[in-house]
Amino acid sequence: QVQLVESGGGLVQPGGSLRLSCAASKSIFNINFMRWYRQAPGKQREWVAAIGGGGSTTYANSVKGRFTISRDTAKNTVYLQMNTLKLEDTAVYYCAADIGVSRDWGQGTQVTVSS
Repeated sequence: QVQLVESGGGLVQPGGSLRLSCAASKSIFNINFMRWYRQAPGKQREWVAAIGGGGSTTYANSVKGRFTISRDTAKNTVYLQMNTLKLEDTAVYYCAADIGVSRDWGQGTQVTVSS
């Protein structure tokens, strides 16, 4: 089991940028996948991006080309750089860690895109 703490959310105007961080309580080097999800009001939680143990990355079509997931294994931290933000990116963003068959979640950080 790993504890995850997200940070970096806030209020930003459309077209702006934010970088979210997800700090893990232990080494992320051997974690199968680290993922970002988001949940907008009244909607289901949706997958946003993932980074594998080898560093490979995948993205939802809705964020491809605008968001970048990365990691710093020395800091046990995963990042989500979000550029060209849109109103529809407003959501609570959650970090998740896949370890074997289990998934641990962070508490989430609010991102609000508004003019």
